[in-house]
Amino acid sequence: MLFSITMLPPIVVSFVYDDGARDAFALAFLVTLSTGLVFWLPVNRSRRELRLRDGFLVVVLFWTVLGLFGALPLALYPELGMSFTDAAFESISGLTTTGATVITGLDQLPHSILYYRQQLQWLGGMGIIVLAVAILPMLGIGGMQLYRAETPGPMKDSKLTPRITETAKALWYIYLGLTIMCALGYWFAGMSGFDAIGHSFSTIAIGGFSTHDASIGFFNSSLIELVAIIFMLLAGMNFALHFLSWRTFSLAPYFQDSEARFYLGLLFLIAIMTSGFLYFTGSISDPIEALEHGVFQTVSIGTTTGFTTTGYASWPGLLPVLLLFISFVGGCAGSTGGGMKVIRFVLLLKQGLREIARLVHPSAQIPVKIGNKVMSDRIINSVWGFFSAYVALFVIIMVILMATGLDQVTAFSAVAACMNNMGPGLGDVAAHYGDISDVAKWVLCFAMLLGRLEIFTLLVLLTPTFWRK
Repeated sequence: MLFSITMLPPIVVSFVYDDGARDAFALAFLVTLSTGLVFWLPVNRSRRELRLRDGFLVVVLFWTVLGLFGALPLALYPELGMSFTDAAFESISGLTTTGATVITGLDQLPHSILYYRQQLQWLGGMGIIVLAVAILPMLGIGGMQLYRAETPGPMKDSKLTPRITETAKALWYIYLGLTIMCALGYWFAGMSGFDAIGHSFSTIAIGGFSTHDASIGFFNSSLIELVAIIFMLLAGMNFALHFLSWRTFSLAPYFQDSEARFYLGLLFLIAIMTSGFLYFTGSISDPIEALEHGVFQTVSIGTTTGFTTTGYASWPGLLPVLLLFISFVGGCAGSTGGGMKVIRFVLLLKQGLREIARLVHPSAQIPVKIGNKVMSDRIINSVWGFFSAYVALFVIIMVILMATGLDQVTAFSAVAACMNNMGPGLGDVAAHYGDISDVAKWVLCFAMLLGRLEIFTLLVLLTPTFWRK
């Protein structure tokens, strides 16, 4: 019922621009509201404490049910001509902030449809922040759980504020504040008000949807790209750091955080490599232009945003695959970014180095540390468990996609782009996902949900143990 309210702003946009799509949104609003009412009325007086299992169920249903109902306006607008499969793919892609699209001809679409796609990502991004920082740690899973529980300094508290509602409220203010600053930045840089609001929604949500087919490249503006880079970097950081920085009026939390330092260092290194490769191979003869494209695409794909200024899939040599691989690292824990999260990647790297050292010194006690804090074996085991489940599911989904007729490059990149919630892939899905089969689209919807819910949140519902009394 609450989600139905989100279909009202597009109706207002439709009236303002007189684009003829308001009937689709009005009907979707009524269907969503009435369905919610039917489910709510019989149990509205029931009061019962939520159990741990209920938490998993609520979290998964948030993205699955709302993703399906979010597809209604797209499916009901006849000029789009979208099947429910395509509409559901677009909606789930938006809410999970993946940014994979099946729609072409964005420049000719009604403003209300364009606004709605951006709004889906913004709402999904807010849900992700509350999920990652406030909810998943209570369930005992997620990147923030192992990060906050084991990391020293300002992040050691089990909650940012004493109550989860206060935590959610604080995160909401930060998220809204960043969105407003980003929109103003885009507007001052030369975007129209409509484009500035729409792109600020997808930038802070690390979503990647755009109001134009050419994405950020449509504007051909170095200043707009700079604004995008700054806010993509901020949105890819742990929102708990933004909270601490805002509360203490200090930048110290960013410099003290080992995950943030690794995140920025990795993106800097890949950006330099990408820009240098573009210039020295002659792909882009102007060094400034090579630097602009190299930095922008590295930050966009490394943070799993998915904006583009050029067709990176057609870049020479190792670049497309290199950029695709850094999306596996993704953003920091507690951010709107996708991927495996920087903190897990750091722990995997340190554990690998420890195993090499143990081969030379079998009896040595070699701890794995984040900052000055020794990580327990339980944390290391949970990271390896996550990694092994991630790889196994990746392979299974890729094989299923290849069975639907996709080639290896397309299948691999599509799974990577969707599980990492990044969006654009390579091969047949470099531009859009409209040409793949319906079966492949539903499989990729599952991959998006897996990536967004950090694997185990969704997998736990598929185990018999969960459903036993």
